[in-house]
Amino acid sequence: MSNGKTYGALSALAGAAFLFAMSYTPASAQGMPQGWFKVCSKQQDVDVCNTLNNVVSETGQPLTIVNLIEFSGKQNQKRLRITVPTGRLIPEGVRVQVGDAPAKKVDYVFCFGPTCVADTVLDDKLLASLKKGTKMTVTSVNFQGGVNPIDVSLQGFTQAFTGPGMQEKDFEAQQKKLQTAIQAKEKQSADQLKSVQEKAKTGNH
Repeated sequence: MSNGKTYGALSALAGAAFLFAMSYTPASAQGMPQGWFKVCSKQQDVDVCNTLNNVVSETGQPLTIVNLIEFSGKQNQKRLRITVPTGRLIPEGVRVQVGDAPAKKVDYVFCFGPTCVADTVLDDKLLASLKKGTKMTVTSVNFQGGVNPIDVSLQGFTQAFTGPGMQEKDFEAQQKKLQTAIQAKEKQSADQLKSVQEKAKTGNH
């Protein structure tokens, strides 16, 4: 199989296990794991594991998603995907730097909706530096030429990457539970605020 066809097949196999990391909204980001975590699934004859880190702003807005995808079985490969907000200068790509090592350029492969995705083969040298490092810096350039560096802590990376990971169906079930709890808490807060406002109105009469 040619490199192009192999890449296409492997990208397709990543499927939902990758898309869930791209599709969550600022509201649902409250329920996403923080730091490094791993989710695995079996797709066709290939085991797919995703080790991810979601970097969000204080308001829950996704800033950068680092996604290391491992394919094993009928196909074997490791890939590094970086998801950043849209409005990037495409030729600049994304620069990934671990510690003081030279930055590695990762080219964009597509932009979809509010995000742009850069993708490359995860080589052994970069993987080793991720395991030994304490911080990686992911830098993209916006359409105005502004440089946007995002620091990603590597604390917990090795444990997550080498660990067994959570099955995707279990992860989705856990996320649904978390979202239900978050929604219940938000409703409780809204009801309490409404009650206070009603009492204030009554007191004014």
